[in-house]
Amino acid sequence: MAKVAFLGLGVMGYPMAGHLKKKGHEVTVYNRTATKAEKWAAEFGGSFAPTPKAAGAGQEIVFACVGNDDDLRSITEGADGAFEGMSQGAIFVDHTTASAEIARDLHAKAKARGLGFIDAPVSGGEAGAQNGTLTVMCGGDEAFYARAEPVIMSFAKASRLMGASGSGQLTKMVNQICIAGLVEALAEGLHFATKAGLDPNAVIEVISKGAAQSWQMENRYKTMIEGKFDFGFAVNWMRKDLGICLNEARRNGANLPISALIDQFYAEVQNMGGGRWDTSSLIARLNKQ
Repeated sequence: MAKVAFLGLGVMGYPMAGHLKKKGHEVTVYNRTATKAEKWAAEFGGSFAPTPKAAGAGQEIVFACVGNDDDLRSITEGADGAFEGMSQGAIFVDHTTASAEIARDLHAKAKARGLGFIDAPVSGGEAGAQNGTLTVMCGGDEAFYARAEPVIMSFAKASRLMGASGSGQLTKMVNQICIAGLVEALAEGLHFATKAGLDPNAVIEVISKGAAQSWQMENRYKTMIEGKFDFGFAVNWMRKDLGICLNEARRNGANLPISALIDQFYAEVQNMGGGRWDTSSLIARLNKQ
């Protein structure tokens, strides 16, 4: 059992921190809105701290899951940042979906302080966080990862070190690129089936048994047909992630024409008022045309 902190209690972090406590780890939490941290502590029996620095003091591992690069800097750096409170040899594990650039930068700054830093974005969404079945893709130093992995598995079904610092974030970019393409293809397929006079439910029941099968097809086709999108991974979040992918592609020379196009499709969904809709709402822009 480890002594850990968790910074950021959003839809992902709140249940992830809960799984750590349920597995027997000693958990201290921090959240920008203090009432959320107080609520978590009351529910799970852990403790809460007023600043990231205070939360990180004396911990073996400090986990984090916040919104973006700027949020990540705000909880790691500065007088009240976690790095200021952590002891030499402690490990910072970041589950934020952020840029590979900030992962490398914070890794270097952590190393200069004698700390470990693992970039560890997750896949599996809110349901995966609640059920403790996330997939975690990591970048960083092997020795620090080996120490962190057993604790990460408190809320994950799989975790793997993908390479040097930033490799976890780069792998998450691949994940988001693939998901965006799958969702758009599924949206177009369902839209086509309806326009062709087919029963889309019957179509999916048949083709999902063959080579077209995907997680998106199995888990999203019914709500896509019904036009229900008030759940899941929000369009606003996907646009943030695709922006990270496209920025990295400009740096490394990768060509992402489909991803760039789908990003603009999501912009259309935002303009329809669907910023908080699930990413499967791509079908809504097709059906309105």
